[in-house]
Amino acid sequence: MRCSVYIATSVDGFVAGPNDELDWLASVERPGEDYGYKAFIDTIDVLVMGRRSYQVVLGFPEWRYEGTRVRVLSKSLNEGDMRHGAELFAGSPTELVAELRAQGAKRAYVDGAAVIRSFLEARLVDDLTISIIPVILGQGIRLFGDALPQHDLVLEESLSFPSGLVQSRYRVASAGSRV
Repeated sequence: MRCSVYIATSVDGFVAGPNDELDWLASVERPGEDYGYKAFIDTIDVLVMGRRSYQVVLGFPEWRYEGTRVRVLSKSLNEGDMRHGAELFAGSPTELVAELRAQGAKRAYVDGAAVIRSFLEARLVDDLTISIIPVILGQGIRLFGDALPQHDLVLEESLSFPSGLVQSRYRVASAGSRV
């Protein structure tokens, strides 16, 4: 099973403002341009996110993941907290990937800074698509933080868009060697 990251960051590496603000993402919204998101989401079997990301997306005017299986990694939520068919998982990323693989999943979309870091720490990420938004936030939630082990990446593709967004797709060099 393949685990893929698809995320946007500010130029200074933040995925959200200090209070989970995402309004800065709107600066690159253009009619008819989704930066490859639909093509990406059409290839996944399951979206894996953490509690904080889940609670943020629950506050959106509409549920953006209709028709997509969503697993929420959390030890503090309970089944009664789940909405829109999202499923709670309280184990480790390794346990979740094993369960999803046994269920026949081929590709998981890993989202949310803390979950992405935990999947990277467990060496479960196969590829990353990172869109850099032309804004400096100065503070907020960092995508990678400071304590991750080194991961060698291979640039597969890099695109720039008229909005100023730059999107790079990387393959994790060591992903194929894990057991």
